[in-house]
Amino acid sequence: MAPRSTKRSGVLELAILGLLDQSPMHGYELRKRLSGVLGPFHTISYGSLYPCLKDLVARGWLVEDGEGEAGGLSGKRARIVYRLTAEGKEQFQQLIGEAGPDTWEDERFGVRLAFFGRTEASVRMRILEGRRSRLEERLDTLKQSLARSRERLDSYTLELQQHGLDSVEREVRWLDELIATERSSDRAENSQTSTTTSHTTKKSGTPSGQPVTTSSGAGTYPTAHGE
Repeated sequence: MAPRSTKRSGVLELAILGLLDQSPMHGYELRKRLSGVLGPFHTISYGSLYPCLKDLVARGWLVEDGEGEAGGLSGKRARIVYRLTAEGKEQFQQLIGEAGPDTWEDERFGVRLAFFGRTEASVRMRILEGRRSRLEERLDTLKQSLARSRERLDSYTLELQQHGLDSVEREVRWLDELIATERSSDRAENSQTSTTTSHTTKKSGTPSGQPVTTSSGAGTYPTAHGE
C-alpha cells in the first residue's frame, strides 16, 4: 500500500490537472479553486502547491506563462500562469479513466467525483459501486465493534461511535441514489439511441438486425463539495 503522503500528493496532482484542463490559472486562483475540489477541510498551503506545480512542469505536463510585464514603475513581478500541455491533457484523461480500489478510498473519491462530468459512464459506475462496497464493509466492521464494546463505553464515546456509524449509513444511502440515477440515465440514453437508430434504419433502408455501435457520454454531476 502506498504511503499516505504519496496518496495525498497524487490527489493534489489530479485536482491541479483537472482544474487546468478547464482553463489556465495562476497560483493564487488555483489555490482558491482547489478548496472547492478538495473541500474546505483540505487547506492547501503554498508550500505544498508550488512544489507540486514545479514537479508537474518538470514532467512536461504544465508550462509556465508570464502574465503582464515584470519590473516597470510598479516594481511588481509578472504573475506566472500555469497551462496544461498536450501531455498533461493526456495524463489527466488517463487518470480519470482509472476505476481501481484507490479511487474508492476517502483520499481520492471526492476529487474523482468532482470530475465525473468528464468521466466515462462505465467508469463512473465502477467507482460508485466500488465506493459503496467499501463503505458497506466499513459499516459491518463498525457495527460489530460497537456491539462488542457498547457495555464498556461511556455515554460520550458511545455517541461518537454512533455518529460515525450514522455518517457511513448516510453516505451509503446517498451512493444508492447516485447509482440509481446513473442507471436510469443510462437506460434513457440507450432507449433514445435505440429510437434514433430505428428511425434512421427506416429512412436509410438498413436491414433489420444489422449491428449498430453506440457510445455513452459523460453526464453532469455536482462536485463532492458543492462546486
